[in-house]
Amino acid sequence: MDYVSALLPPVVMAVAFTCLIVTMIKSQGGQNKSKEDAAVDEAFARAEAAGQKPKPFSA
Repeated sequence: MDYVSALLPPVVMAVAFTCLIVTMIKSQGGQNKSKEDAAVDEAFARAEAAGQKPKPFSA
């Protein structure tokens, strides 16, 4: 039974990671894409109205 307790955490993490990736892929495009594009366009419009250059994201 030690092998079951040793394999359970990696299996659970693999399933959770797969669900996360599937959710991210499903949320791309479609209706969400137009909402995301509208939010980015609004941010650029606000930056231009304030006379600032839009700053790219950096880590």
